[in-house]
Amino acid sequence: MPNNANADAAWTYHEATKHSYASVRTNPHFLDFANQPLPFKIYPALEPARMPTEVRQTGVAALSAIAGSITAQTNSAPDLEAIAQLLFLSAGITRQRKYPGGEIYFRAAACTGALYEVELYLICGDLANLQAGVYHFAPAEFGLRRLRAGDYRSVLVDATAGEPAIAHAPLTIVCTCTYWRNAWKYQARTYRHFGWDNGTMLANLMAVATALGLPAKVVCGFVDATVNRLLDVDSQREVAFSLVALGHDSGPSSQTATQVLADVSPLGLETVPLSRDEIDYPVMREIHAASSLHSAEEVEAWRGRTPLNPTRMTNLPPPAGPVVQLTPSSDAEMPRDPIEQVILRRGSSRQFARTPISLTQLSTMLDRATRGIPADFLNPFGSQLNRLYLIVHAVEGLESGAYVFHRDRKVLECLKRGNFRDEAGYLGLEQQLPADAAVDIFFLADLRPILDRFGNRGYRAVQLEAGILGGKLYLAAYAQRLGATGLTFYDDEVTRFFSPHAERKSAIFLIAVGKSAKLRQ
Repeated sequence: MPNNANADAAWTYHEATKHSYASVRTNPHFLDFANQPLPFKIYPALEPARMPTEVRQTGVAALSAIAGSITAQTNSAPDLEAIAQLLFLSAGITRQRKYPGGEIYFRAAACTGALYEVELYLICGDLANLQAGVYHFAPAEFGLRRLRAGDYRSVLVDATAGEPAIAHAPLTIVCTCTYWRNAWKYQARTYRHFGWDNGTMLANLMAVATALGLPAKVVCGFVDATVNRLLDVDSQREVAFSLVALGHDSGPSSQTATQVLADVSPLGLETVPLSRDEIDYPVMREIHAASSLHSAEEVEAWRGRTPLNPTRMTNLPPPAGPVVQLTPSSDAEMPRDPIEQVILRRGSSRQFARTPISLTQLSTMLDRATRGIPADFLNPFGSQLNRLYLIVHAVEGLESGAYVFHRDRKVLECLKRGNFRDEAGYLGLEQQLPADAAVDIFFLADLRPILDRFGNRGYRAVQLEAGILGGKLYLAAYAQRLGATGLTFYDDEVTRFFSPHAERKSAIFLIAVGKSAKLRQ
């Protein structure tokens, strides 16, 4: 049985999936559009029950929703309309675009390659207009397919070793990831994308939950086999990646899991194949198996106690270079566009205009996106695994150059001055977007203490946190009428560019921000 505590598997996967100038040029991979996977999971024998399609107006400003959270013990339960709102604004289809030979269905949250490998399942007790059960969300029909009838929440309580947020949640959403749907384009690096794409979706989901007055907590510590069995997924192709507890019921939790585990039998439901052929990348299944937890005792030991100095929410030395004080907008000054409006407006910028943004806009993005994520691996609240490094090209009141963000001090420390547009384009896999953006925000993490503390599963956590932070930055940019896009990168070259300050850290994610430009025809 693979051992999560032995982090060799995470290091092996991380090194094997790095991009470099040479690896990109020697990779013979091409996109076989005749074999492109279906963008949806379909159970042909189950008819989805349609949900309300009207978007409820919360009136809560996006910049407030992404920065805040509802106190964990606040009694609340979503009704079917709230569930529809949560699902539509995190994973629903917001627009469609036809092209020769097909059609792309764009969703509410950003996803690498618009391939949408994340599936959502609901486990709930009886709610207003929704009976207790296990459901699969069907974005194409905007409906729910019921896989199991009855209250199975206690299975999740057992799987999470009694995690309080799960034990008292009227509803838990389970996010699974499907290997082939993303690997069709990104091959073995897809396992990194699981965290990124699940994370951007969770940024939307938690912001909407906050706007609706629902407590929300991300849970990454669970017995993998138990959750996969409850959903009846083929774990060679699709695996549970994260849970989100939504709402709170202060009453006693439901029946003990041992009473219902015997009822979690295979369903044998047919699903439509994603493609004619699927190419297997065993290294992804190996890192997932090696990062799996196998007992409640293992989950309990894994949870919490983030490997950071608890007296300082960053793990950075005090600034040694020049610093610039950030100037975020106050609540009274910030744009008030509501979260639902901003999500529906959001896209991924395909071209940036080389025009400056303001220091206040950048400050507001950094401030609002990094105020803390309620998650079982981030304890105390406000802990953060990723560090933010910036290449600034065009920000009014800020010299062009490389910077590191000191979250606790709300300052940017200048590491080196200069025009680094060409370097940014090269680091972002030689793409034009990071060269044209106003600022590029790189996420770097010291994996050693993370993997020492959390084992291989810490690799899931650090990628997921980067995706959530990136998703919050997306929303913060669009709330201020800016654009953003997530990008991949040359791993070791990013670390070298920001060194010596970033020495021994690993590149995790990249998001470019600026003013979107209309594409040249």
